[in-house]
Amino acid sequence: MKGLTTHILDLTHGRPASEVNIELYRWEGSTRHLLNTASTNSDGRLDSPVLDFHDMQSGEYELLFYIGDYFRKKGIQLSDPAFLDKVSVRIGIDNSSSHYHVPLLISPWGYQVYRGS
Repeated sequence: MKGLTTHILDLTHGRPASEVNIELYRWEGSTRHLLNTASTNSDGRLDSPVLDFHDMQSGEYELLFYIGDYFRKKGIQLSDPAFLDKVSVRIGIDNSSSHYHVPLLISPWGYQVYRGS
């Protein structure tokens, strides 16, 4: 799969995070534009890239992951407001012909993100 993809792993339950809502934005200066919304499947992945290879341009993008909603659906008691309700990951794409994969490892109290393959 080429383009911009993601994968979410739930470290609290030791499994892929399904049904996590994601929004993708493109930043132009101080303005962000919503490009796509998606939800992860049972493997914690999207069925198609959140940004298709043909639509990729160099620039700044933001993935917004709704992890608070995910953990609430799992029955985890979160504080109000939740410590981590939405996780924002801003990335730069400098080579629009390359594949970008952004894995996210989550718990209600922390997360880790990196550029995968």
